[in-house]
Amino acid sequence: MEAVLSKEVQAGLDAARLESLRKASRLRVDVDGQLYPVLRLEKTGFTIAAENAPHLRGLVDLYDGANHLFQCLIVASEEEAGEMRYEFKRATAVASAAALDFEKATDAPVALITKAR
Repeated sequence: MEAVLSKEVQAGLDAARLESLRKASRLRVDVDGQLYPVLRLEKTGFTIAAENAPHLRGLVDLYDGANHLFQCLIVASEEEAGEMRYEFKRATAVASAAALDFEKATDAPVALITKAR
């Protein structure tokens, strides 16, 4: 059975849903120093509230609070139910250390012991 709601009731439900998503999410997108709160993060992209979301395109940084999670190449996809959807062209996880260009032996010594003088 499908319920038909008036436009006012549907708008109120959509506003309440967006507000609960805003409060629950710590994710933020940084675009040239501008921060936008992320409502939902999925494998293929993320959504931002449509009222403060420009049509972003290009390289952005995705944060969870103060933790830098991804550097993403994005494109604006569609607007639906008060949310602007952006899709990832590339999402690269941020590493805490530089990548090694050699194989690290599993039995390698942890430190060098030197003779005291």
